[in-house]
Amino acid sequence: MIIPVLAAKNTFRAGIKTWLNSFVLSLSIVTIIWLQGIYKGMELQASKAMIDAELGGGQYWAHGYDPYDPFSIDDSHQIISPQLSELIEKNAATPILITRGMLYKDGRVSPVLLKGIDPVQKILTIPSHVLKNSEDGIIPALIGTRMAKSARLQKGDIFTVQWKDSKGAFDAINFQVVEIMKTDVQNIDNNQLWVPLATLQGLFGLDKEATIIVLGKNTQAVNTNDNWSFKNLDFLLQDLKTLVQAKTAGGMIFYVILIFLAMIAIFDTQTLSIFKRKKEIGTLMALGMTNGKVVALFTFEGIAYNFLADLIAFVYGFPLMYLTFTKGWKLPAATDSYGFALGDTLYPHYSLQLIFGTLIILLILTAVVSYLPARKISKLKPTKALRGSTI
Repeated sequence: MIIPVLAAKNTFRAGIKTWLNSFVLSLSIVTIIWLQGIYKGMELQASKAMIDAELGGGQYWAHGYDPYDPFSIDDSHQIISPQLSELIEKNAATPILITRGMLYKDGRVSPVLLKGIDPVQKILTIPSHVLKNSEDGIIPALIGTRMAKSARLQKGDIFTVQWKDSKGAFDAINFQVVEIMKTDVQNIDNNQLWVPLATLQGLFGLDKEATIIVLGKNTQAVNTNDNWSFKNLDFLLQDLKTLVQAKTAGGMIFYVILIFLAMIAIFDTQTLSIFKRKKEIGTLMALGMTNGKVVALFTFEGIAYNFLADLIAFVYGFPLMYLTFTKGWKLPAATDSYGFALGDTLYPHYSLQLIFGTLIILLILTAVVSYLPARKISKLKPTKALRGSTI
């Protein structure tokens, strides 16, 4: 116990040098935890928004369906299997039919995806209940704010959509915007019209068919024994996880630079300290302290920098992180175009695993960096140490 106490006293006696080294190390601690918290919060927040509004507990895809291939949409639909129909009847899943069309409004033409959804479904947070409203026999349509902006549509507007049905014949009909929803998930908004499922099936001659079946969050996947392919959340969220991992990898370069600078400062301080305190080392050996204990003394002095850095980081880092954790971080409007379903405020996520993992890793690195210059003391003979010989 005497060695840690002596090491702490020696560290504080170093004065401003100790505080500067510890402050630099505290910057590394706060920066790593803060940025990692932002990346983790980004992943959790976007995942939750996508699960609630788009993915549910997983999806069954019709044979050939590829959301990144618009030319596969027309042929990507099939009869709902009996197993999936049973889940739908139990309100444990909801079918969605996806087709293509062309929107005509005020002389402008734009391609759209027509998505049929059950107005009474409770699986997704899409406000599909508004699709039960119909005025003058006009088919109700639900759109998002991004779609409304790009197509210059407002609530109550009537527009025309042309499509090609399953027989290859072209047809057109009017729709009316009954609601404009605000959502963080771009995948259910951009260039998309949500209409009643039964109506869309009737228009395209695709009775009892669907493109995807979305499961409820707590619904277990079933064996359908047909061409329906189940996609779990690991698969559906893979793009988001890859994007966050790329961001995290970019941040690692910054972390390494910060840690390297802090470790260099501690290494130089320890090396200079051993050089200036040769006679003190010799005196300690003459008083009976073994070489190993002297090495331990200098190693603990380096570790003391880390503990002091933890304390400094807590003093100014905790209020900063608490503020961002509770109030969030306001994002600029341009963030919506980055592809993350984050909304206008990002809430970081600081887990105990992240905090203590970072502290333990930096503690180990500090101990190693402190030991490296001190290990030469183990080869020093007491007689040379008493004369203050060079190590």
